Amino acid sequence: MSKNLRIGIIGTGGIARAHVSAYKKLPYVDIVGVADVIPGKASAFAQANELTEAAAFDTHTELLRMELDGVSICTPNVSHHITTVDSLRAGKNVLLEKPMSVTLQEGIEMTQAAKESGKMLTLGFQPRYDPNMKLLQKIVQSGRLGNVYYVETGGGRRRGMPGGTFISKTLAGAGAMADIGCYSLDMALNTLGYPRPLTVSAFTSNHFGSNALYHPESSKFEVEDFGVAMVRFENDLVLQFKISWAMHMDTLGATMFLGTDAGLKVTPAGIGPWSGVWDGSVGSITLYHDEFGAHTSTPIPIIEHKMNLFDQKVHDFAEALRDGRPAPIPGDQILIQQAIIDGVLRSAEARREVSVELPH
Repeated sequence: MSKNLRIGIIGTGGIARAHVSAYKKLPYVDIVGVADVIPGKASAFAQANELTEAAAFDTHTELLRMELDGVSICTPNVSHHITTVDSLRAGKNVLLEKPMSVTLQEGIEMTQAAKESGKMLTLGFQPRYDPNMKLLQKIVQSGRLGNVYYVETGGGRRRGMPGGTFISKTLAGAGAMADIGCYSLDMALNTLGYPRPLTVSAFTSNHFGSNALYHPESSKFEVEDFGVAMVRFENDLVLQFKISWAMHMDTLGATMFLGTDAGLKVTPAGIGPWSGVWDGSVGSITLYHDEFGAHTSTPIPIIEHKMNLFDQKVHDFAEALRDGRPAPIPGDQILIQQAIIDGVLRSAEARREVSVELPH
């Protein structure tokens, strides 16, 4: 009997193909089942991706009756909660695509299900695997900046609005905040060690998405294409968070970490209208500090690499299952950014500052 890891795929859209491609590069993994709610789609997906040994199902509950070591959940946002909770309660480990959930309460229930089941819930934030992201964390957590009191992060596409399920509030829960803003938040919060947020004051709009001049599905556009927020954390740390799918501007600026001893400025890699967000790599890193009474700036060399970051996150999940390691990017961490996004949306709707409530 094969001792390979047995993996299932829930949801067979475009992102699922990337999961399959990554798993296929691991000789100790077998994809044994796929599921999709659209009748016949799972079977067609298995055939198209040459998964000749994989069973196909029209519901995830049927798939979960199989003997599985783990599942990749690649469904629209609205399905993340039910498929994750069902998978964990069925005794399966979970690699979940971002964002975590539509609501904060859903995220809380998902992390509770992981604790109660003793199974792994890990989130798919592939930029973390960039060695330059790890370098940022190393610099900040080394204490070189002193006490970090202000962080500015986010990103902006001049034009880069998706359509379909991404623009439906019912299916996606949020727009740019959840789609690309979650990457910006993870980049900053992971670098800082995921501090606990206290309050959020935010503004959101969808001037571009709801305008037929800029979006072909403007009549169906229900989410934000722009947002900005000030988030207060414990220990007198504040973070300015800004994100945009579309705007009349080339950039919303670099990410900055201001400390009492030094500052760090970071720009994203990539060029063009769909670039400028933290879903990829790092473009430049500069340390600002005083030396011998003079203002000094020191470029930090970028670490060149050719690794496929998406493959890395899938492989890390599989390796964690094989080796009995904890979740690479645990749900408990990502619940914190889910609480911030929830606070952004609540604050923008109420037009006032709101408190962030997280379970202790």
